[in-house]
Amino acid sequence: MNPQFQIILFAVIAAVVLFQLYNVLGKKVGRQPEEDARARPQPPGAGDAGPASPATSGPALDAHTLAAIAGLKARDPNFDPNRFMDGARQAHETIVRGYAEGDREALKPLLTPVVMTSFEAGMADREAHGVQERVEFPHPPRADLELATVEGEKAVARVRFLSELKQTISAANQEPRVEERRTAEIWTFERPLNASDPNWVLARVEPASA
Repeated sequence: MNPQFQIILFAVIAAVVLFQLYNVLGKKVGRQPEEDARARPQPPGAGDAGPASPATSGPALDAHTLAAIAGLKARDPNFDPNRFMDGARQAHETIVRGYAEGDREALKPLLTPVVMTSFEAGMADREAHGVQERVEFPHPPRADLELATVEGEKAVARVRFLSELKQTISAANQEPRVEERRTAEIWTFERPLNASDPNWVLARVEPASA
């Protein structure tokens, strides 16, 4: 074979091999660090601690939400409604489960003293009658931020929750019974402005239209 032809042939083969290697090695395979950063969950709790970075700021806000939070943003420009709502959803499920199971340790840091006293009375009455409850959420509750404003020196936020609950109720000498129900409630959270603790607590629960 002509030596010059051999050189050209080998060069073509090498180019093809390098092109194939580039196609394999040049592609992103598996999860990338920037994807992990976007997917990393926020810490639990209903507070928002300082300004959110672009990677954690969440989706763009619609006109309704912007109007609802205008009162609080005027006093607290660092308020992040997306981060707040993530924490509010977690708090909602924790509080509902905690009340059903009589878990006072889980409830205490999430409630104002007035709400804790009310919950304590309900749990004590249930325990006195030997009733035990367990609650499950078949689907994640729907949560809508209705208002975030300032009252005096407190930040106040109202969230409308629509939930489907599966409730298992057990009593002495009785077979456990399972009830499925839907709830529609307005939960009001609050926290002092300029407080070192950024977390919100539940201050009031009201029924809402479904």
